[in-house]
Amino acid sequence: MDAYLSQAIHYFSTAARKTNHPYYWYCLASAQARAGLARDALHTLDSAMLLANPYPSRQSLLEMRRGLQATLSRQMNQNRPSIVAEKWGNIDGDDTIDKVTLTATKTSDSPLWQNINLEVQNGKTNQVQRLPLKNNMGYNPTLFLGDFTGNKVDDILVVIDTGGSGGSIYAYIFSDRNGQLRQIFDSDSFNEAYNYKVNYDDNYQATVISERLKEKYVLDLTYKGKDYLSEIYTPKGNLKEPISGWVNPLSGLYPIDYNRDGTYELEGYQSVAGRYNADTLGYMLTVLKWNWAAFTPERQNIAIFGGPI
Repeated sequence: MDAYLSQAIHYFSTAARKTNHPYYWYCLASAQARAGLARDALHTLDSAMLLANPYPSRQSLLEMRRGLQATLSRQMNQNRPSIVAEKWGNIDGDDTIDKVTLTATKTSDSPLWQNINLEVQNGKTNQVQRLPLKNNMGYNPTLFLGDFTGNKVDDILVVIDTGGSGGSIYAYIFSDRNGQLRQIFDSDSFNEAYNYKVNYDDNYQATVISERLKEKYVLDLTYKGKDYLSEIYTPKGNLKEPISGWVNPLSGLYPIDYNRDGTYELEGYQSVAGRYNADTLGYMLTVLKWNWAAFTPERQNIAIFGGPI
């Protein structure tokens, strides 16, 4: 609320209570409505309509009251959680179908969702487990049910777009353990565990080192074109100055059953950035497989863009 409206509300509130004049009650309700205090404005109108000669008229106050009630109803609906995704599957292994939902609160005039929560309703007992997510705000929340751990029971994958410039995501996997859902994967832990070094080299190349897997990838940059290369290399292919890039956090996480055995692996995508974020050199692809305790890397490779022939 801005200072002017705050002062106006204080002034008209004091004047209305001292004089009980219909004009001041009307002005107080109007100031409260402009400040977005629909509920307070409705209470003020109720007091104003008890007067013998309401200002400007009883009919005008009734019309104002209907408008405020509609505004209050919209505000209440905006703050009410909605179901943004829903799936059905056997989550706890009891051979009954359970309902899995993501609920969230919609931000007014925006595709942003807030207070995103995971809910699982047991198909046999109707008992609901509610799990708040560590990062519970973002865009396009989605659900996927599938067996990631090899026990022939559905696990839950939640993916949310962060809306950041790098296209990063929040991702979580939950698995039932003795009737309680436990988180077995989260994107923050993955991003912290997988570190990389990206350096430009002479001869129009860049090197990416995966520190966790102790692997090195050499990228041919000639597909970037003469204009790009001439900015950073001499005509003989030597770097004009040292340049380092980086690997962004997860921007995609996809369930893929590579072995066709009914158990899903995970394929994570991370963009490899050069001089700036939009200067993408390729994508680091990491295939993760459950080893009965955690997701471990099965392999990594880099996908690069093709150039003109």
